[in-house]
Amino acid sequence: MAKMIVSIDGVVIKEVQLTKDRTTLGRRPYNDIVIDNLAISGEHAVLQVSGSEVYLEDLNSTNGTYVNGKAAKKLLLRNGDMIEVGKYKIKFISESVDDAATRTARSDIPDSSSSAPQAAIKVLSGAAAGRQVPLTKAVTTIGKPGVAVAAITRLQNSFVIHVEGSGNPALNGRPIGAEPMPLKNGDLIELAGTQMQFVET
Repeated sequence: MAKMIVSIDGVVIKEVQLTKDRTTLGRRPYNDIVIDNLAISGEHAVLQVSGSEVYLEDLNSTNGTYVNGKAAKKLLLRNGDMIEVGKYKIKFISESVDDAATRTARSDIPDSSSSAPQAAIKVLSGAAAGRQVPLTKAVTTIGKPGVAVAAITRLQNSFVIHVEGSGNPALNGRPIGAEPMPLKNGDLIELAGTQMQFVET
């Protein structure tokens, strides 16, 4: 099965399996692959699966879609192709039948993700004080779109936080930028006037 690995500045922020015939990519929340960044159009591109082939089509996006450094309107993707939208890079991985068989044969090896740390964001102030948001997804976004949004990415053995869009979020009083910052148990996050705490559970 084919999948897309989304990264920014070398940090993987999400992996998406192409399980449907049509997978959409864009800034709006109803897309299958949501990239909340102003350089990405609301409906930026679509991936269409036809048998074992996957086609990428740009949906007349404002800033365009690039594959391996070249502007693309519609083309057939090959294993390892690098798609670029804004500052984001999306690697296309197409697993052959042999890969799937090898993986099945290795299925008795314990999955490292099951031992990944469990964590949550605890809201300390504001209307939602006391609420906990479990960090179970590959990427969890917190905040208000258009005001301040921070994204917490789950890595194999840790969590990192970076900012998407504007606002002045802070981690333990230090400004958070687009560069991912590692999170430790008890770290305090301030976002749009709301205080939150990163807790490992």
